[in-house]
Amino acid sequence: QLQASGGGLVQAGGSLRLSCAASGRSFSRYTVGWFHQAPGKERELVAAISSGGSEYYADSVKGRFTISKDNAKNMVYLQMNDLKPEDTAVYYCAVTWGWTRSRDEFGSWGQGTLVTVSS
Repeated sequence: QLQASGGGLVQAGGSLRLSCAASGRSFSRYTVGWFHQAPGKERELVAAISSGGSEYYADSVKGRFTISKDNAKNMVYLQMNDLKPEDTAVYYCAVTWGWTRSRDEFGSWGQGTLVTVSS
């Protein structure tokens, strides 16, 4: 199971760094994705990082969000800059084998962390 943390309330233009921790699993072998889910909307992939370090970003966050991982600490991070009210959502991390953007291919969902961006 994965645990996302680091959410909070921030003003538009501010920054947050989310962290994803895993118990009993090494991130070095997986693709790790960050998803967000706003009220009444589907859970969407925001960013992903492969076992080899390839990165993916949704168009809505390109240039503002950066995904990274620390294999030694077994942590994955999502640095979110220039936050906008539309970034408000619960953020989840999840893992998959291989390289895919399909939400259905990801698993080990844990409790998410709420990000609220005020205007």
